[in-house]
Amino acid sequence: MTLNDLRKDLKEKKIIFGANITLKKLRAGKLKKIYLASNCRKDIIEDIVKYGKINDVEVVKLKKTNEELGILCKKPFSISVLSY
Repeated sequence: MTLNDLRKDLKEKKIIFGANITLKKLRAGKLKKIYLASNCRKDIIEDIVKYGKINDVEVVKLKKTNEELGILCKKPFSISVLSY
């Protein structure tokens, strides 16, 4: 996965920001793809990967930190998890 894919998804898709809402929608089977920051908490990564396998959702681990993702998404806060 490249950064260009993420930029394209940010423009074309309704992106969800945050681990809690992502986990809630993931458990309900309502997601297609999840992006994780490189410094996302281990417990969140484990939960997302586990439920991602169960629901056949693509999980992408980025090389960008949560601060860099916040800047990329033009938000004034850090973002560890993005999904749609």
